[in-house]
Amino acid sequence: MAAQMEDPSLERHFKGHRDTVTSIDFNPNMKQLASGSLDSCLMIWNMKPQMRAYRFVGHKDAVLSVEFSPSGHLIASASRDKTVRLWVPSVKGESTVFKAHTGTVRSVSFSGDGQSLVTASDDKTIKVWTVHRQKFLFSLNQHINWVRCAKFSPDGRLIVSASDDKTIKLWDKTSRECIHSFCEHGGFVNFVDFHPSGTCIAAAATDNTVKVWDVRMNKLVQHYQVHSGVVNSLSFHPSGNYLVTSSNDSTLKILDLLEGRLLYTLHGHQGSVTCVKFSREGDFFASGGSDEQVMVWKTNFESTSYTDILSHRRQDPNINGAGHKSSPQLANVHQPLQKDQMSEMLYRPTSSADIQPSNTMKERCTPLPYKSNSTDQQEQQQQAQGGNLQNIANTLGHIVGQLDILTQTVAILEQRLSLTEDKLKECIDKQQEGNHGLVQTGSF
Repeated sequence: MAAQMEDPSLERHFKGHRDTVTSIDFNPNMKQLASGSLDSCLMIWNMKPQMRAYRFVGHKDAVLSVEFSPSGHLIASASRDKTVRLWVPSVKGESTVFKAHTGTVRSVSFSGDGQSLVTASDDKTIKVWTVHRQKFLFSLNQHINWVRCAKFSPDGRLIVSASDDKTIKLWDKTSRECIHSFCEHGGFVNFVDFHPSGTCIAAAATDNTVKVWDVRMNKLVQHYQVHSGVVNSLSFHPSGNYLVTSSNDSTLKILDLLEGRLLYTLHGHQGSVTCVKFSREGDFFASGGSDEQVMVWKTNFESTSYTDILSHRRQDPNINGAGHKSSPQLANVHQPLQKDQMSEMLYRPTSSADIQPSNTMKERCTPLPYKSNSTDQQEQQQQAQGGNLQNIANTLGHIVGQLDILTQTVAILEQRLSLTEDKLKECIDKQQEGNHGLVQTGSF
């Protein structure tokens, strides 16, 4: 029979900030946790008990975003003082600073290879920089209001940005063109990020919703209404199967993306939960809030089988001694997708042919300069040959992706079959026990 699953549990909490915690991230080596705050400080918390924390002072105003580099050797921080700093996470707290924007810098994020930085600002621009020497590369300028967040896709080919102009824009890093603009009619988007597969994006909004879009079809695939307050942040589990969200309603919620439903509601912070982040391996996640606290949670549920989660999800978890419910009554507010359908959306490999720019955005985006010379015809022939090879490669990639989906579907069906067999065996055992009891009663 399936083993009893465990619920997420509060492992540790840190106190040291003097104002709201705005951003949080784990060092990939899991020895440190970084947090930024409205108190203008960056804190480095050691995951080993009894080890002191480091307070990094340098920004002249609120720190709004922090992130470790993929190697863990650097931390980037963005501030209301219009600068970005790169810190070495050691006791010395050495940093280099550069004037990144002409307005508040709300977001900073590393590319997957650690070679580039993307920043977003109240000056309505997104900028891309080299990490080495902080050299400015280019700017993306089509937003018409503050840009709250910008992130690289896992493969570094795309950039997604969210703005107070109520749009989420998808950019091609190489061509610097806007591929598509998702319009958000309900509210402003506070945070946006890519699914680990790079095929989808998720957005946290001021209308209390979380939305997931497929970036290949430019289609809304999931819409969650599980919070009763503004959703401030979100983070994908590295497996891509779960999403954790934080809200002004003082809760964290864990969403099951394959089933399209709510798994857990977690209470711990006194006041708004402003930020949340899974660790690189997914074993832990951390949250920060207006109560000036940083909390580290153990994931637990990912170590058990997926069917265990579904069969036990309605139990009441008890987090840090404070009972709370998983709120199953909220799970069906949105329209759930079939698991197999969502698996295909999340995991089918993305090719360049999958992502189609919208016609309206083509007209609004500045085209690349066209180079005209005597070798145009040869270049066109070479491009046509290259295009054919690319199409073949894309087709092969698509076939491989479909085979992967079939493999995953078979695995899911096997899980369902095993669960059904377990339930059937349990029913037969109970029936036999009942019959045995009746026989014994009749003998008297």
